[in-house]
Amino acid sequence: MSGPLRSGPSSWRRAATMMLAAGWTHPGPAAPSLSSPPAEGFRLLLLQRSSNQSFLPGAHVFPGGTLDAADCSADWLRLFAPHHRPPRFSLGPSPPQRTTFPVLPVAGTDAVDAALPDDVSFRICAIRETFEEAGVLLLRPRASLAAAPEPVPALSPPPDLDAWRVRVRSDPRHFLSLCAHLDCTPNIWALHDWSAWLTPFMHPGGRRFNTAFFLCCLSEPPPVYPDFAEVVDCKWSSPSEATESFISKEIWLAPPQFYEIRRLENFASLSDLHKFCLDHALEGVERWMPISLLTADGRIQLLPGDELYLEDSDFLENFLSTEKKTEEIMKEGKKFHRIVIYNNHVYNIHVTVQSKYKHVYPKNYVVGKSHL
Repeated sequence: MSGPLRSGPSSWRRAATMMLAAGWTHPGPAAPSLSSPPAEGFRLLLLQRSSNQSFLPGAHVFPGGTLDAADCSADWLRLFAPHHRPPRFSLGPSPPQRTTFPVLPVAGTDAVDAALPDDVSFRICAIRETFEEAGVLLLRPRASLAAAPEPVPALSPPPDLDAWRVRVRSDPRHFLSLCAHLDCTPNIWALHDWSAWLTPFMHPGGRRFNTAFFLCCLSEPPPVYPDFAEVVDCKWSSPSEATESFISKEIWLAPPQFYEIRRLENFASLSDLHKFCLDHALEGVERWMPISLLTADGRIQLLPGDELYLEDSDFLENFLSTEKKTEEIMKEGKKFHRIVIYNNHVYNIHVTVQSKYKHVYPKNYVVGKSHL
């Protein structure tokens, strides 16, 4: 039976997110209104969630969703065979497993679920959700042997796109049927480990996710077809363009998306970003659970490495709080890894710690006082 997979007794649902970065040298019909290349040389796909959604209503997000039992099915083995087999399915050496706070229970699985490792099933989840929400197919022919060394294009959508999407949305097992129909496999080799986020405590009973973030570099932006159910609009934006749209209140971003977008501004071109992903493949990723510090006039999301971050299980279900104002807290500290939230459209990022595992952190970002 297909359905969301939960991580044992944990309150976090397992999920995957796809950060699609597309080159912009010669944009095609996918984005006719954005003809000039951005400063960074690439743009990211952002989808606007419906205001009717219970989680992040109206937000602009990367495609993604919860892991389904269909993403772990042993039926995928036949589709990947004969060229790609367990345990790694030609993904290359396994990155090191990092022990981070909090330690989550291993997800309960049965014999069928265990047919695919998380590295594969989470990638299938991200690819399936990108198809469901945006109509973008990240597949490649089954006969393909090696991973492409350069950014690749997405597969052209089938003529009966809408019918297939309805079937997959109603039952994720149909995504395997679509792949078999097209004689393709999910292009799991084009997805690079990027980061992982745990939803912080917001209020008792709130929905929380353990989300793997993958980055995929595409040679050109594919056509995007919002499903008009979960997703009502879309846009391709460079990191700097997305930041400006957020500050001007054209779009709203949750803190993790804002942090990741600012992190991507470190890269001057798509080729630089793609090379970084390839070079970083064996380093593994950090998984972060922000801890919220409520101040007298705002909120600070503390990330691992910050001097105020506490690896204490009490804060899995609680806030930190102080009667001091945000400015006082900032003046007192020196070792920062935090997102300062003044309101829904003003976030500052302060990072003075060194990144781990050869990754990159965003540069300090402080909004002018006129926005406060």
